[in-house]
Amino acid sequence: MSEADPIAAPRMRKPDWIRVKAPVSAGYAETRKLMRRLNLATVCEEAACPNIGECWTKKHATVMILGDTCTRACAFCNVKTGMPRAVDPLEPEHVAVAAAELGLTHIVVTSVDRDDLSDGGAGQFVKVIEALRRNTPATTIEILTPDFRNKAQAAVERIIEARPDVYNHNLETVPRLYPTIRPGARYYASLRLLESVKRHDPSIFTKSGIMVGLGEQRLEVHQVMDDMRSADVDFLTMGQYLQPTPRHATVEEFVTPDAFRAYAAIARAKGFLLV
Repeated sequence: MSEADPIAAPRMRKPDWIRVKAPVSAGYAETRKLMRRLNLATVCEEAACPNIGECWTKKHATVMILGDTCTRACAFCNVKTGMPRAVDPLEPEHVAVAAAELGLTHIVVTSVDRDDLSDGGAGQFVKVIEALRRNTPATTIEILTPDFRNKAQAAVERIIEARPDVYNHNLETVPRLYPTIRPGARYYASLRLLESVKRHDPSIFTKSGIMVGLGEQRLEVHQVMDDMRSADVDFLTMGQYLQPTPRHATVEEFVTPDAFRAYAAIARAKGFLLV
């Protein structure tokens, strides 16, 4: 690798404010055991999320459907890439069982990219929503979908008909960084997906998120906020990018808590309902 290659650069030391304790609680162990028993993947584990201990202790988990193997290889993501296995027909019921046993009042369901499937996996999202409605009708459902490349319109329409409470699709980063950070996706295609949700059903809340610390500029982040609001996105999440392994994109900056608070204030002023 050349010296200019960002992936060859040394990893930055994490500041004190984002260090977390290793997961050791009984709640963590119970959640892990349940997911294993039901053969469910979680983005918490597959993406090597540093907050897994805190969330699983509280029995919060983001379930990842359609397997644990992605058809893409984004520079920020630790989920493995390859040829996925066949879709598990028992998965929707297993997700509903997990929600019931954990006593979830709100569940987040996401997936890997499945460019190998004719519908991108939209049908499995629908089946999961239907299973949750049957088994845990009081649980609110948030889905976090991929972009359904080249099949977004039909996929989104199918999912909206199943009536999730929140439709989440992350923009991930600013447009300038897409070629290196999210090369398999297109920024404006993701924006159009979010816009189409509101166009088909204005009553469904929409949500999107971005990572910071990848080399983006402050004004670029503000522009992403404006783009989201133009697409009528209701909720915004922002988080510090953390390099999963030395093979992934490097952290260019650790954004301070004060900077996050400033971003949050700006986002609220722009009209986001939740930040």
